[in-house]
Amino acid sequence: MKVLLFGATGMIGQGVLRECQLDPRVSQVLVIGRSPSGQVHPKLRELLNADFFDYSAVEGELTGLDACCFCLGVTSAGLSEAAYQHVTVDLTLAAAQTLVRLNPAMRFCYISGAGADSSEQGRVMWARVKGRVENALLRLPFKGVYIFRPGAIQPLHGITSRTALYRVLYLLLGPFLPIMKAFFPDSLTTTEQLGKAMLQAALVGAPKAILETREINRL
Repeated sequence: MKVLLFGATGMIGQGVLRECQLDPRVSQVLVIGRSPSGQVHPKLRELLNADFFDYSAVEGELTGLDACCFCLGVTSAGLSEAAYQHVTVDLTLAAAQTLVRLNPAMRFCYISGAGADSSEQGRVMWARVKGRVENALLRLPFKGVYIFRPGAIQPLHGITSRTALYRVLYLLLGPFLPIMKAFFPDSLTTTEQLGKAMLQAALVGAPKAILETREINRL
């Protein structure tokens, strides 16, 4: 099967890419980005596209795909709601609407976050916006749409976050994460578990559309 991956250089995307390369069910993983990832693998093919709001120039490369794992995302810190919506809702839907038109039998997996607000009416700005994009994706006529809402994530296998603050936090909290995982297994996932869960949903589906950490770790 052929999997399309957005955000392959981010912490979660790195985990998904690793699992795609290891899983024998995946024949090809197509990574789309603005610049080369620098990785080399027999299954890996890269597609460069400068504008993540417009795919008209590369539509011919986006057909025949079985699944998409969408791992792009930015922090809401310092952004207005309108600006955060543009880079979260508008950017995601630009890709999803193109893909559902070209690949209606595709399964689409989206990384959201614990606490996302499905009502779109809550007091927390980022949660409202995440709920907005989740609801919009769930209305699209894909074969399946699966929303992943991880909380704390432990990076494994040399994977690191691109965000400096998160790297510092993981450095400080790293020794305590295995303990947290042992005593509170549903409060934490890992890049490996999340990557495997996303790939499982992408390839065969999942029992529910919105998956919290508990469901992610059991998928």
